[in-house]
Amino acid sequence: MEIEEIYRKYARCTRCPLHRGRQHIVMGEGNPESPLMFVGEGPGAEEDRQGRPFVGRAGQLLDKMLEAAEIPRKDIYITNIVKCRPPGNRTPEDEEMETCKVILREQFVAIRPVIIVTLGSAPTRSLIDPQARITRVRGKWVERKGVRMMPTFHPAYLLRNPSGKRDAWRDFQAVRDAYREVLAR
Repeated sequence: MEIEEIYRKYARCTRCPLHRGRQHIVMGEGNPESPLMFVGEGPGAEEDRQGRPFVGRAGQLLDKMLEAAEIPRKDIYITNIVKCRPPGNRTPEDEEMETCKVILREQFVAIRPVIIVTLGSAPTRSLIDPQARITRVRGKWVERKGVRMMPTFHPAYLLRNPSGKRDAWRDFQAVRDAYREVLAR
């Protein structure tokens, strides 16, 4: 299934209660043929307004980090673990993430990333280990079914805790190097 078909299939999704408060479902954007995918937690207020991932303050920081790492945003694919904004920007609940994971799996199948960056604890717990603590696992590669995954801090966390930027920058450098290696093949 192509990415556009997935968008159409879930455009009016009502599978979990999050749909009740959304303005837009935020499926993702970028290059659907990219070997590199970023997975965040869920849309914030600005993302819900625009129907695009990572366009608010956290998205602006992510853009700066990508630019510094020389990874063009237009060349990668960016999505979230949940596709509708949780009330008050709270962390998505496990049940919400499990419900939306069906969509994310279809995105994985369509895009076939070989590197996935999990931004924050929610996608890290959902995709890597339910017991994971982002402060303990960030910066450590995990491989599943031939896909390398790098957990790192969510840009919103870095806005609140600027001291984490140095660690996140090291993570982005490792991702950049792995991405370049994949592109060189």
